[in-house]
Amino acid sequence: MLLPTLALRNILRQRRRSILTALSMGGGYLLLSFSFSLVYGSYGNLIDMFTQDHTGHIQIHFDNYLKKPKLYKSIQANDEVEAVLDKHAEIVSYAARIHAAALAYGNNKSAPVSIVGIDVEREKTTSMLVKKVKQGTFFSNVMNEDGYYSAMIGYGVANSLRLKTGNELVLISQGADGSIANDIYIVQGIVGTMTSWEKNRVFLPLNAAQEFLSMPGKVHEYSILLPSSDAAREVAEDIQSALANSGLKVSPWQEIEETFYKSMQADIQGNYFSLGIIVFIVFIGVLNTVVMSVLERTREFGVMRAIGTNPWRITLLIILETCTLALFSCAIGFVVTLPLIAWFTFEGIQLAQSLDIGGIPYDTLKGEFTLPVFIIPLLVIVASAAVVSIPPGIRAARITPVEALGSH
Repeated sequence: MLLPTLALRNILRQRRRSILTALSMGGGYLLLSFSFSLVYGSYGNLIDMFTQDHTGHIQIHFDNYLKKPKLYKSIQANDEVEAVLDKHAEIVSYAARIHAAALAYGNNKSAPVSIVGIDVEREKTTSMLVKKVKQGTFFSNVMNEDGYYSAMIGYGVANSLRLKTGNELVLISQGADGSIANDIYIVQGIVGTMTSWEKNRVFLPLNAAQEFLSMPGKVHEYSILLPSSDAAREVAEDIQSALANSGLKVSPWQEIEETFYKSMQADIQGNYFSLGIIVFIVFIGVLNTVVMSVLERTREFGVMRAIGTNPWRITLLIILETCTLALFSCAIGFVVTLPLIAWFTFEGIQLAQSLDIGGIPYDTLKGEFTLPVFIIPLLVIVASAAVVSIPPGIRAARITPVEALGSH
């Protein structure tokens, strides 16, 4: 109990040095917290935009469809799968889809396209597709009075075939049973841009796609949306356990978009270098202040050695002083940082020019308001303070009473 009390007394007595050290560590805490919030917030927002755009946080496929997609690799036990998904508390929404290749005709032009059959109602709450309709309206799953289903086409398809809403679109493909699939659809909406993933796709209502491809009651994929991308792996494992004997593969978004995930991780690790520079600056500032403090108190340490104080207690005293001051500095830094990061997270910084990411406008830079944003900088600052105080502490402990008392 004596050492902590003595450490606190020394901090209060050395006001000038203590203030300089506190400013250095408090500023370091603010910079680290803000940097962590910016890094994790930016990447978190990008991941949310990417997964909520169309991928989802989890997908379910038959066997190895994800790596080697084939028309016949379909999910047949729809009721069983949906019963598992309906029971899981972590799932916000899910939607079934069908994928196929086709040749599209319109206005005497043709182009290869990818067909995506979607559950019209569920897709609205699972992806951002409904928000990306640029012309026309989101379609329905019922035929019009002439007996035609409606379709939505990507901007690239509309541009290649020179189609507008209300025009006819002819699709030719092969059914899952080997038959020739062909039908006429009415373009009801044009979605995305020339840079978005929808540009070469034709969206059909799920029942229309099943009829077109001779796949009654079958789908290729279930896309699942969660409250957060962080829980994707755990929830995927739970669903996989529930569907263990079904021959289905449950994949989190980190596996679905493996290239994107790895590039994001590499970029985050690259940002650790800049964070390391901030830590190094704080490290040097604290070391300089502690060393100067020890040099100024050489006679004090000599007296302590002369009256029989153990060297390790002197070292421990200096470490306690520095760590105590670090905690006070971080507390002050937390008070200053809290409202700043709160504003940065919930309001953000408006970008001068909006960025188009896969057809989604990204115009606000936001941070992240989570416990690690505040805890990690605290641990880094305190740990750095403890480390930099060890060499000066050892020097103070090794000084002899005669040398110390004879110094000026």
